[in-house]
Amino acid sequence: MTKKTKVASFGFISISIAVASVILFFGYQLLKAPVSSDKTEVVFDVSPGTSLAQIANDLQIRGLIRHSKAFQVYAKSKGLAAKFKVGEYSLNSAMTPDEIMNVLVSGKSIARSITIAEGLNIFDIADILEKNRIGTRDEFLKLVNDRIFIKSLLNEDIKSLEGYLFPETYKVTKFEGTRSVVTQMVSRFLSVWKEFEPIAKQKGWTRNQVVTFASIVEKETGASFERPLVSSVFHNRIQKKMRLQTDPTIMYGMALKLGKMPTNITKNDLITPAPYNSYTNAGLPPTPISNPGKEAIRATLEPAQTNYLFFVSQNNGTHVFSETVEQHNRAVQNFQLNSKARENKSWRDLKDSNK
Repeated sequence: MTKKTKVASFGFISISIAVASVILFFGYQLLKAPVSSDKTEVVFDVSPGTSLAQIANDLQIRGLIRHSKAFQVYAKSKGLAAKFKVGEYSLNSAMTPDEIMNVLVSGKSIARSITIAEGLNIFDIADILEKNRIGTRDEFLKLVNDRIFIKSLLNEDIKSLEGYLFPETYKVTKFEGTRSVVTQMVSRFLSVWKEFEPIAKQKGWTRNQVVTFASIVEKETGASFERPLVSSVFHNRIQKKMRLQTDPTIMYGMALKLGKMPTNITKNDLITPAPYNSYTNAGLPPTPISNPGKEAIRATLEPAQTNYLFFVSQNNGTHVFSETVEQHNRAVQNFQLNSKARENKSWRDLKDSNK
């Protein structure tokens, strides 16, 4: 080999090494290095039916990767091309392509908290879920009245899931869907019910009777400590074959016709016979009227031992309880017919009694 040939060969090798170094450098930048050190959260959606190419292009547009084509090739080489899961993910541009892939493959979506308070009914919950973009109101109402779906969850043929959508704070992901959320709520109810089922059987109550009774107690209770007292009133009235005479049952019956809760009721509503009118009908209404929490169920099965037959609001979330109609009429006069007793009063004044 001549001296010139040796020099040329050395030069070619040097250029090859330099080119390889450049390729490796840019390859590393494309496939292994983060775009920046910025850890600001970027919420990234993988919608149903989204292709790998769309995902990669969106990642590049959002500044999360440098090159969509390289990302696609790399994902395919790792056998992950078809493994990205639908979801809403928390990413940032300080993450490497490997880290981003791992998140998108994990299916661990951002979970948001949705609180269903005690005493809400299906119309209230429908509004909450729609507001949080968990399906539509109509979709939810149709589902909770789907008797085939209901039986698959409760193994019981009942008209509605009203009463069985347990009030709690749930973690819900964006693409989870109405059916999944409703299933969570009913599963939570069934878990809580296990504690009370033996007591109910001992007392000869069916599950639906307990839930229906508890749903009324929950709607009539502003202060948590009053639940056993309110329960005792309704127990005592049933034992004496008195009608329950509770306004929330009438309002719920009206809601079933209107598709939403009415803002008020009239005297005519009280005297007009209807399936949910507890002024004209004896016993419990046909179904629960709200979704009771654990303590309302407990109060239903373990009421306070009293002789109370009446209660009237004190306009601050609490009630005056009475044993006789004379005592009750005086309480009505003092707290409902006396305008001064109602001035600047609201159930919202009740702040700490539920703690």
